[in-house]
Amino acid sequence: MQTSILIVVAAFLTSILSGIFGMAGGLVFMGVLAWLLPVAAALALHGTIQFASNSWRALLHRRHIVWPVLLWFGAGAAAAVGFFSLVLFAPTKFYVFLGLGLMPILVWLPEGWLPLDAANRGQALGGGFVSTGIALVAGVSGPVTDMLFINTRLGRHQIVATKAVMQAMGHASKIVFYGGVLLSAAARDAIPLGATATAILASMAGIMVGGVILDRISDAYFRTSRRWLVTSIGATFLFQAIRIAVG
Repeated sequence: MQTSILIVVAAFLTSILSGIFGMAGGLVFMGVLAWLLPVAAALALHGTIQFASNSWRALLHRRHIVWPVLLWFGAGAAAAVGFFSLVLFAPTKFYVFLGLGLMPILVWLPEGWLPLDAANRGQALGGGFVSTGIALVAGVSGPVTDMLFINTRLGRHQIVATKAVMQAMGHASKIVFYGGVLLSAAARDAIPLGATATAILASMAGIMVGGVILDRISDAYFRTSRRWLVTSIGATFLFQAIRIAVG
């Protein structure tokens, strides 16, 4: 019961972050689940709840979605799923926390180094492959996907809406790879179906709250704040990875 309550509360609060910044929420939520559950179950549950959360965010901001970008990103994502289906990989807590800790470093790369634009077909294709692959290993890939918007002219609503669909693709891949874990008897005891459904509803509510806040902030605040936010989150998870390594 305590675990279920923690998961529901975390789903709500982290979805508020995602609703505002289009990122960060998934990082925190994956870390919480990896702390509470076995890695495979955490990846599967994170994929299920975040798929619903991102799909809901995309629905709320559907008029801002840039669909041509998603065509090529989706092709890259499908290629990643095909590739990883041929590779045997067993994620551990160390790899998950290490990935969560190192990913935010990407937001500090000078924009001139990788002037990526999601509107570029080749870059969207490659971005779909890389971000989906990282999602299968570390659970999230928000900062990686965010790099596709470094050199874009899209506004904050278009970025949040388009990224929501991109992230939903990555989470759907985790459901395909790890979803069977949630069907085991042990997983059903640890994560009751009712708790999962409640967490999905809580994530949708959090997205709506975050959307209201998003409407009230400026583009400048949006771009600056999320960089420091994900950095502090990453530092926390990197410390946890180091603890696991030396422990």
